[in-house]
Amino acid sequence: MNNKSRCFLALVAAAFAGISPLTAQSAVPAGAASPAPATVSVPPAAGARLSPHETISLHLGTGRNAPLVTITYGRPLSQKQGTTEVRKIWGALVPWRAVWRMGSDEATTLITQKDLDFGGTTIPAGAYTLCMYPDDQGATKLIFNKQIGQWGIPYTPAIQANELARVDMKKDTLDKQVDEFTIALVADPANGGAILKAFWETTQYSVAFKVKQ
Repeated sequence: MNNKSRCFLALVAAAFAGISPLTAQSAVPAGAASPAPATVSVPPAAGARLSPHETISLHLGTGRNAPLVTITYGRPLSQKQGTTEVRKIWGALVPWRAVWRMGSDEATTLITQKDLDFGGTTIPAGAYTLCMYPDDQGATKLIFNKQIGQWGIPYTPAIQANELARVDMKKDTLDKQVDEFTIALVADPANGGAILKAFWETTQYSVAFKVKQ
């Protein structure tokens, strides 16, 4: 087992044991209208990573037994590596109507200790790869896939065969340019759950969820 696999398995074990990662506060860009998630850098794995990686986590509720949701992902920059070129993101670097790995390098991973409800779609407790299907002609989808641990691309038919669900995401325009792709988990006490947000350039996609009752 290589070092990358050991780190990934340790993250899964820690999440299910209820161990929250050490955290550091980061800023949410103007227009996102919500507090930033707690984040912690993940040590580089063996391989050709091109972007920084982070893990974010959120307890759904209060008390010692509040379930934890954790996401680990790569954070690509708008600026092309080694140049001063600022790339067009949505509809260009991230094409419309094609599955995107929702980050960079390894596939983005979500771990939940309890079953979750995403607008009526049940996501059982466990670990999943997260992808997006950005669509400029309809609803952008958040994809949950049961296959984990792979490099983020390509999204092959064999990987697609392990899809669990696709759920609609809400699209909003931000007031300020975001140069580094960001995922946030934001508590939403009014609705008894949380909101998953993904923002880059001047666009934010989001979806609300809660613990399945």
